[in-house]
Amino acid sequence: MRVKHRKILIIIGGGIAAYKSLDLIRLLKKNYNEVKVILTKSGKEFVTPLSINVLSKSKVFEDIFDKNTEAEIDHISLSRWADLIIVMPTTANFMTKLSAGKAEDLATTVILASNKDILLVPAMNVRMWVHKATQKNVKILQDYGYLFIGPEKGEMACGEYGEGKMSSPRQIISYLEKYFNKRNLVKDKNLKAIVTTGPTREYIDPVRFISNESSGKQGYEIAQALSRLGIKTTLISGALNLLEKKEIKMKKIVTADEMFLEVKKSLPVDIAVCAAAVSDFKPLKKSKSKIKKDQKLKSIDLEKNVDIAEYLGKTNKHRPKIVVGFAAETENLKKNAMYKLKQKNCDLIVANDISKKDSGFNSDYNRVSVIDSSGNIKTLKRTKKSLVANTIVELILDKLSINDRSFN
Repeated sequence: MRVKHRKILIIIGGGIAAYKSLDLIRLLKKNYNEVKVILTKSGKEFVTPLSINVLSKSKVFEDIFDKNTEAEIDHISLSRWADLIIVMPTTANFMTKLSAGKAEDLATTVILASNKDILLVPAMNVRMWVHKATQKNVKILQDYGYLFIGPEKGEMACGEYGEGKMSSPRQIISYLEKYFNKRNLVKDKNLKAIVTTGPTREYIDPVRFISNESSGKQGYEIAQALSRLGIKTTLISGALNLLEKKEIKMKKIVTADEMFLEVKKSLPVDIAVCAAAVSDFKPLKKSKSKIKKDQKLKSIDLEKNVDIAEYLGKTNKHRPKIVVGFAAETENLKKNAMYKLKQKNCDLIVANDISKKDSGFNSDYNRVSVIDSSGNIKTLKRTKKSLVANTIVELILDKLSINDRSFN
C-alpha cells in the first residue's frame, strides 16, 4: 500500500457499516498514517470510543461543546490538520444535512469549515439510495466538490440485495492510493496549464463584429479546478467580465489573433484546454469608420482564423503533454467530435451539446461527452459546469499519468 505518512480525518456516521471504519483505521495506521476520528452521536450506537482510541492511538472527538477537546484542537484547526476527510458510512440523513449546509454538530461544522477534499462513502438500503431525494442530494454534493466512492451492489444487513452496500476498507485504500498519487504528480512535476475561454470578436467596423453566445463559464470553471490542485494556470479569456482570482493568471483578449498570440506567449505548458468559442472566420478587411446603413454593402469577404487547438495538437515545438479541444455541436455530437479529435490531434475532446436551451451557452449547466484518442467516452448528462470541470480535470490527470511514464 502506497498511502503512507498522511493525515486522515475519519468521521464515523450512524449505520451498521460503521464497524468497517475500525478496519480502515487499522490499515491506515499499519502504514504509518496519522488518523484522527470524529464519532457522531449516531455512530456511537455502533462503535465505541474505546475501540477507536486503541486503534487510532489518538483522542476521539465527539462534542463540539467539549471544553477539554476545544482546548486541545478546535473544529477549524482539526479541518486544517487533515490531508483528506473521510465520512463513513455516509447515511442518507447525513447527505441531506451536508446538501443544506448545516453545521449543527462537530462533524458537520468541521466539514463546512474545511478547505480540504471530503470523501463520502455512502451506505444505505437500496431503496433509500435510488430515491429521487437522495440522488438529488448526490448531485448537489458533487457540484459542491464532494468526492464519492460507492456504494457497491451486494447483500445488505437488512437482507435485501442491490446498490447501497458500503465500499470495503480495501476499496477505500485503493481509492486513496490513486487520489494521493495524482496529487503527488501535480506537486512533484510543477505542472503548468493554459485554458482559453469565452468568445472572440472579429470586427467589421469600429462598431459591429462577428461573435457568438459563449459565456466563458465552462473554461473559467476548468481553470479554477486546475488551480485548486496546485497547477499554475493561465486563463486566456475573450471579452467577458469574469471574476479575477489571484491564484489564476488572467489574460484578456478580443480577437482570435490576439488569443493565438497569448497562447504562443504562454508556452511551454504541460496542459492546454481550448474551451474558447473562437470565431472560425474574420473579415478580410475591417472598415476604419462605421459603415452607414445607406452605403451599398453587398457582401463581406471572410477569411479563416487560425485553429488554436489544432496548432497546439500538431506543433512539434512545445506541444503540451495534454491538449484538450472542445466541439460545440447541435447534431451528430459524437461523430463530429471524433472527427475533430483526429483532425486537431488532441488527446481529449469535449463534445458540448448546445442544442438544448437549459444547458450550454449562457447557462450554468452543460451536457458533454469527453472522448479520448482511444475512443473511450465519458458522458455527463445535464449537470453543473463546475462538476463538468472537475470531471475533465480528473480525466486529464488520468491521461497525463498514462502518457508520461515518469509520473508512475
